[in-house]
Amino acid sequence: MNSMVRVAGIVQESIVDGPGIRFVIFTQGCRHNCQGCHNMHTHSFNNGKLISIESIISKVKENPLLDGVTLSGGEPFEQANVLSSLSMELKKLGHNIITYSGYTYEYLVENSEKMKGWTELLQHTDILIDGPFEIEKINLNLRFRGSENQRVIDVRKTELNKKIIIAEWDYAL
Repeated sequence: MNSMVRVAGIVQESIVDGPGIRFVIFTQGCRHNCQGCHNMHTHSFNNGKLISIESIISKVKENPLLDGVTLSGGEPFEQANVLSSLSMELKKLGHNIITYSGYTYEYLVENSEKMKGWTELLQHTDILIDGPFEIEKINLNLRFRGSENQRVIDVRKTELNKKIIIAEWDYAL
């Protein structure tokens, strides 16, 4: 198993990448190349640096004030196999997981059997913020996302109800 994740950066305490105080991992590598992307520097698959899962877990354990961990990008599903392992370990420590993806929930589910780790990463994700950033739908009043097409999905409730359930904390500022 690959225990290294390629990251563009880590923010050890954030209040803008999900509710509460969050540890944020900005993954390196994205194929979406959305016009107006906030994290353009994360698109190249050759940049960033490799960090071990163990190192990330150790950093998370150092901060008892964290409410959860956010996987952002880049595109986390480009490294789904290693991030699913990381997420599983973080869940064991009691953290909730938010995953940002330029893919829609429906696309992830449809293609999960073909793509290594997608099913597992979805299983360990509590909240999925899905869909590509669309500059023509930008809305600076949205919480935790940049454009109106992006949804804040409660993955557990969505799986149970067999329909998209928007997370309860999804509201405009």
